[in-house]
Amino acid sequence: MKTDAQLQKDILAELAWDPAINATEVGVIVKNGVVTLTGHLTNYSEKYAAERATRRVSGVKALAVEIEVRLSPSYKRSDSDIAAAAKRALEWNVTVPDTIQLKVEDGWITLSGEAEWDYQRKAAERAVRDLFGVVGVTDLVKVKPNVSPSDIQKGVHDALVRQAEREASQLQIKVDGSVVTLRGKVHSWTELRAAQSAAWAAPGVSSVVNELTVAP
Repeated sequence: MKTDAQLQKDILAELAWDPAINATEVGVIVKNGVVTLTGHLTNYSEKYAAERATRRVSGVKALAVEIEVRLSPSYKRSDSDIAAAAKRALEWNVTVPDTIQLKVEDGWITLSGEAEWDYQRKAAERAVRDLFGVVGVTDLVKVKPNVSPSDIQKGVHDALVRQAEREASQLQIKVDGSVVTLRGKVHSWTELRAAQSAAWAAPGVSSVVNELTVAP
């Protein structure tokens, strides 16, 4: 098991390795495997990249992101300009349904509405998070599929076997309507994310409650 000092060193190295991140502006605090990112970056895309890079490092049990986005003058846009650009980005993305709406306030985009599939919800978020002037994205889009709970449970189990076979036999899957709850232990943060992604990929899942714990 990694010490907090080793985990901090590995995260700093991963941040420095990623060309999308100005690692010198990011602080890393680690306590008992729980990581807190601090500092400030010049755009939301970079903040998101820092979060993704940290999650890739084995040994991370939980993550808190306290990075502030401070836009440089070249990145600043009015809310109306951001809204217009975001609207076009959603309209031009073939995987985003026209049932998704957006609101912009002080550079922060809030997505709402409904989607039939989770990949459509994720596509909407990806379409807007890298736009100039965006300081954050809140995703309130609801996934409302038309699939029975028994079909969902089978789909989740099958997806776990395909994508995370070692974990599948150790996990408990509970389905309440279209909400899936995962319980059990995995060996790393990467495996935790793989199990969660497998659950999200199953047809009919509108929400995944991840109660998995990392036990290296």
